[in-house]
Amino acid sequence: MIPAADIEAVVFNLGGETFALPVGTVQEILDYREAFQMPQGPAWLAGLIDVRGEAIPMIDLRIRLGLPAATVGPTTRILVVGVACGERLLTLGVIVDRVLDVATFAAGSVETTPDIGVRWRSDYIDGIVRKAGGFIVLLAAARIFQAEDGAIDFSDMATAA
Repeated sequence: MIPAADIEAVVFNLGGETFALPVGTVQEILDYREAFQMPQGPAWLAGLIDVRGEAIPMIDLRIRLGLPAATVGPTTRILVVGVACGERLLTLGVIVDRVLDVATFAAGSVETTPDIGVRWRSDYIDGIVRKAGGFIVLLAAARIFQAEDGAIDFSDMATAA
């Protein structure tokens, strides 16, 4: 998807690669904290965290994108994101290795995602931006957290905490 306007995005590192999510998606950035483990959840579900009295599902974005699980270090952060899920807005905590920047990308600098040559599902990507020595991958948050048959429902998990 090529945007019609400039995009302001939170840029972060994940498994040695650089990704970004639109600023409007990211509600806040938290220091990493351990999650309450959810029995029999999918591998990418790290558990639940409490954010000001609200139980938030925490996602290991590395696993969701097919990378090795996150190794927690001093720069590990949680991006609290709002993801459109049908008629409602789902709040998720997304584990990232390091937050790098908040950047503005000119609409003309965003390229379409090639169908071949990237290691992630192309429907998870809204576009790419060239940078010195590589690319910044603009993620499509809503599509990353949808199952093949529709949106994943986290409502039962929030009541379990």
